[in-house]
Amino acid sequence: MNISNLGVDLAKHVFQLHGVDRHGQVVVKKRLRRRQMLGWFAEQAPCRVGLEACGGAHYWARELGKLG
Repeated sequence: MNISNLGVDLAKHVFQLHGVDRHGQVVVKKRLRRRQMLGWFAEQAPCRVGLEACGGAHYWARELGKLG
């Protein structure tokens, strides 16, 4: 799967992911629980990630930044 842009809707327990390739074609639509989030991202190639602006966004940006 070649994701170039990934949008993340942050919530308390379940996150929604929507990823597209460089042509704008949807390549992933996924729901992840909080405990699955970092494990799933660790398996993916680096890409541009857009996070919903909320209180937890800074935490997730730091954690995802550590993964590359």
